[in-house]
Amino acid sequence: VEQLGSVYIVSNFATHSIEEIAAAAPKARKWFQLSIFKDRNISAAFVRRADVAGFEAIVLSVDISVVGKRRDNRRKQFALADDIDLPKTNFSISKKESSAVHVDEILDQSVTWKDLKWLRSITKLPIILKGIMCPEDAKLAIEYGARAIFVSNHGGRQLDSVLPTIQALPAIVKAVSGRCEIYVDGGVSTGADVFKALALGAKMVFVGRPILWGLSVDGQKGVKRVLEILRDELDSTMALSGTPEVTDIYRKNLVHRPHLGRHGRHGRNGICTLV
Repeated sequence: VEQLGSVYIVSNFATHSIEEIAAAAPKARKWFQLSIFKDRNISAAFVRRADVAGFEAIVLSVDISVVGKRRDNRRKQFALADDIDLPKTNFSISKKESSAVHVDEILDQSVTWKDLKWLRSITKLPIILKGIMCPEDAKLAIEYGARAIFVSNHGGRQLDSVLPTIQALPAIVKAVSGRCEIYVDGGVSTGADVFKALALGAKMVFVGRPILWGLSVDGQKGVKRVLEILRDELDSTMALSGTPEVTDIYRKNLVHRPHLGRHGRHGRNGICTLV
């Protein structure tokens, strides 16, 4: 990530500490993804540590006050390995249970928009709201001082039948009307997916699972290779679409054909590039 100039978002549920990650990649662009805990001192401490460690922004998760019913994980009896823990969250994990049980116990489920004012009072770092999926919430995010909006459905793992982010994005872009930057993730697995999101108004596009795939195959080299593949695919899509620069990518480069279906030959979700 550091070598390719991408942004790396570190979760407060990461298995390595803020300081360890900052030391490993001192020149990387790093943002910190924060949850609001019942014990606000934990959240405040995370924010202070991220600031000291040189993180550029706080990404506040607003879509996970409780953990979704991940039945597939439960059927597979997924749990953290014995040698993995979540540092500095002030709770212990039973290896016999899913960590989701413990996350539900410590996250504050009473958070409202007014709590964004509290977060702004303890940091000067830009605050990005992650998990916005409708125009009304996008407008409120701006009203309450969010520096940017992150369209995300938490990887589609939280709520079954949730709207794909690529379908939620256009209405949010229209509602925001240029008042702040908009980022998106969710289901992005090719450079063409990145192109479509940029064309629909996203300023930046983030990936999750592809990074894990690369990491599983070949560690750090695998992650770098995944990012290189995505960049190469984006470059070729831009060339074939007549857009030499990222700033040349607009909605006019797309055509929407919903009757083609999710895996139609012209593109997933019926959205295809207009060459």
